[in-house]
Amino acid sequence: MKKAVVIGSGFGGLAVANRLASRGMQVTVLEKRDKVGGRAYQFTQGGYTFDMGPSLITAPEIIEDVFRAAGRSLSDYTSLIPLDPFYRVYFHDGTSIDYSGDAEAMKEQMRQFNERDADRYDAFMAAASKVYDAVITEKLGARPFDTIKSMVDFVPRAMRLGAWKPMSLFASTFFRDFRHRFLFSFHPLFLGGNPFRSPAVYAMIPFLEKKQGVWFTPGGMYSLVQAFERLLIDQGATIETGTEVSRIDIRNGKAVGVTAGGKHYPADIVVSNSDVGHLYRDLVPAENRSKWSDSKVARTSYTMSCFLLYLGVKGTYPQLKHHTLILTKRYKELLRDIFDKKVLPDDFSMYLHVPTRTDPGMAPEGCESIYVLVPVANLLSGIDWKEEATPFADRILAYLEQWGMSELRDRIEVMKIFTPDDFESQLNSLYGNAFGVEPKLTQTAWFRPHNRSEDVSNLYLVGAGTHPGAGVPGVLLSAEATEYCICADHPDVGASSNALIEAGV
Repeated sequence: MKKAVVIGSGFGGLAVANRLASRGMQVTVLEKRDKVGGRAYQFTQGGYTFDMGPSLITAPEIIEDVFRAAGRSLSDYTSLIPLDPFYRVYFHDGTSIDYSGDAEAMKEQMRQFNERDADRYDAFMAAASKVYDAVITEKLGARPFDTIKSMVDFVPRAMRLGAWKPMSLFASTFFRDFRHRFLFSFHPLFLGGNPFRSPAVYAMIPFLEKKQGVWFTPGGMYSLVQAFERLLIDQGATIETGTEVSRIDIRNGKAVGVTAGGKHYPADIVVSNSDVGHLYRDLVPAENRSKWSDSKVARTSYTMSCFLLYLGVKGTYPQLKHHTLILTKRYKELLRDIFDKKVLPDDFSMYLHVPTRTDPGMAPEGCESIYVLVPVANLLSGIDWKEEATPFADRILAYLEQWGMSELRDRIEVMKIFTPDDFESQLNSLYGNAFGVEPKLTQTAWFRPHNRSEDVSNLYLVGAGTHPGAGVPGVLLSAEATEYCICADHPDVGASSNALIEAGV
């Protein structure tokens, strides 16, 4: 029985661990924090429950695939709740749109602002569906892009689909009103990307949402983490929390295990779900890195970070949906401040997650569990968050009160602040990035860190920093791509338990 060690237990790590366990491997997952989840962590206090990271599910079929590989069903472990609308977006001029997968409802709202844009909705979705077909239906997102041939084969198709264009430019070819251009191009922000330079391959997301819906799990997204954890335990895998890996152990250019807490964990295969920059800079000795040298790690562009407030609030705010975006007048300029200038601007746009709109049990009766996410520059900015965190939080709360959340500060019972410093210290994210390697054209597909390490044999990558990218669907697809690499390199890895079941074994 081959041994696999998985470093980190985010969605990508848990998914690949389950996939390898379903193939009969002896799997051990090592997690730095006191419980599994990685960025998909959970915080509870005073009767309030907060998801600290991902807040929605957009591709239930991709999740189901992980359970199916083990001969199980997602419904054996948790259930899904559909959201409608997916998001409510408030624009700077006081207008708003409830964004959903209902084509007629979307067109009706869009007609208030631009008749032609409403008429172009179907054309946009038709174009986006072709990108979806390539990435999801034909599984390009679930196969490694680690050869020149794989990239050369895809380039002509990407050109025909317009997938090479910046996402904002792709949307602007269909829509004229600024609201609609935002609605159908903002999705890279959920993955740490700038829509003005992230490629339009991410146009698949609006179509994915329309086709498969947007979902939530009872008790919060952490219920899905726990479902993956229980599936892993049911398959006989081992999970060790409070166990931080300090080194990849390498012999003759091959990974032979890891060291954590002074203990050597032998392995035939090592899979890293840790931040890519941290993996190559801190865990793989420099003498074993010809491709991913320290200078290469430093030259790589990492995503922006986030400033997060977790608020337990007395009373409710009905104007907030489960997912609410509140936008400032500046958009492109604000993103330039965050991504390029790396300064702390005076204004901000924000995303609010209010799961109590769907699951009131995540807060005491009649109260709200809210997290507020504000994109900010990563730690290359030099911003001193020990000094800035409290005044920045006060500015956000004051803005929300002025915007319409009356008496917010007086109604707060629980407040936790999470800054770029915390991304670095708690999640080992290089420069405090929130989503890994930035999803721009020159860091997409073959240009991203590969699922199969380019420097060390038997070392593999999974998660937001590798192909295809961040977001729950992205990291789950990366798990499938990484499994594909492992099976190609190790033909003796057994058939999945699902395949055995189908064969009657």
